[in-house]
Amino acid sequence: MLEKIFKLKQNNTSVKTEVIAGLTTFMTMAYILAVNPNILSDGTHMDKEAILIATCLASFIGTMCMAFMANLPFALSAGLGLNAYFAYTVCGEMGYSWQIALFAVFVEGIIFIILSLTNVREAIFDAIPFNLKKAVSVGIGLFIAFIGLQNAGLVQNSDSTLVTITDFTKNFHTAGITALLAVIGVFITAILYIKRVKGSILIGIVSTWILGIISELVGLYVPNAKEGVYSVIPTNFVSFDFSALGKTFGQCFNLDFKAVGLINFIIVVFAFLFVDLFDTLGTIIGVSTKAGMLDEDGKLPKIKPALLSDAIATSAGAILGTSTTTTFVESSAGVAEGGRTGLTAVVTGLLFLVAVIFSPLFITIPSFATAPALIMVGFLMLTSITKIDFSDYTEAIPCFIAIIAMPFMYSISEGIAMGVISYVVLNVATGKAKEKKISILMYVLAVL
Repeated sequence: MLEKIFKLKQNNTSVKTEVIAGLTTFMTMAYILAVNPNILSDGTHMDKEAILIATCLASFIGTMCMAFMANLPFALSAGLGLNAYFAYTVCGEMGYSWQIALFAVFVEGIIFIILSLTNVREAIFDAIPFNLKKAVSVGIGLFIAFIGLQNAGLVQNSDSTLVTITDFTKNFHTAGITALLAVIGVFITAILYIKRVKGSILIGIVSTWILGIISELVGLYVPNAKEGVYSVIPTNFVSFDFSALGKTFGQCFNLDFKAVGLINFIIVVFAFLFVDLFDTLGTIIGVSTKAGMLDEDGKLPKIKPALLSDAIATSAGAILGTSTTTTFVESSAGVAEGGRTGLTAVVTGLLFLVAVIFSPLFITIPSFATAPALIMVGFLMLTSITKIDFSDYTEAIPCFIAIIAMPFMYSISEGIAMGVISYVVLNVATGKAKEKKISILMYVLAVL
């Protein structure tokens, strides 16, 4: 049955490989179950437990759509960056209620469903040059490696240089030990991967977590809530109280439009729309490139159902009570483990559903345990740089700009936007636009 649905042999994979890949993807994404409720409740005063349940269910719906509609190993959840814009800009600076913000996300999702059905999003994906698609994959690799370094506490803020390495001797029992454990986790993961051990990235996550538990038991790792350092030892495994979802479910339709200006509301919708558009395209391009799923023209055969799945998840998430649900770059961790079909996504989706019950356990997974996975996957995605044509500077320079923009500007969407703009400007200015046959859509994207 699984072979018939997911065409495993055709995609050169197996049930075991897909299950391990799905587990790995979930483990690298599980942090969102802790992060999203914290961000949204902090900026909007929404109920944390309701947000957690909504996040799990929206992730399940979106990932299952991706599995059965597109047969791709991509997982979806509440997008980082988009949730911060939701909480701190729309509900904070602009002063809108979280119900209005949810409705804006719902409208954005509906617009994306229409754009996906009318091939607009597919056309945008196809319009981006092949070299730039490879650059997006590389940029995302650097970006998620940078996130991993931060999650590990290895890279910290510096007033003089913006970022610097952590001081292992200062606050050793909190920041120092987590950074050290993450370094050990990177070595464990890398050694296992070099030896071609199946599930090396997943084993790396679990091993680092276990080392953290041992460190806490012997007193090397000391939880300190004031410093944002929490216990890594699970104390509560299950929760069966689902009634909290009622506090957010359907609230996107409980609106007071008297407090909302139409122009400002449209601006909010389009802000969500464009950031989500470039984030989703960037992620799908990056992960598909690494998985070798693009054809010789740089197109993804299943792009339409993939984008439609993303759009459906966004509107469903808004109804449930969470910010924009989008394709996650951490899907690349599962792809690195060999995940090639929707079965990977099914495993991840089911784990998000199970997480509704076992949420206390999954929330306990520390960010320093998943950091080695992100750093290792960053390396694997970086390898696509060897496929970029650096002999043509009108190709190479936009690729370089896209690559460096993602980690340095801390945004996939900014990186792909910078790449598109620079590609059009440089080719037009040097008279190579006609030779490259740049599509009208690329010009439109550059202006937008």
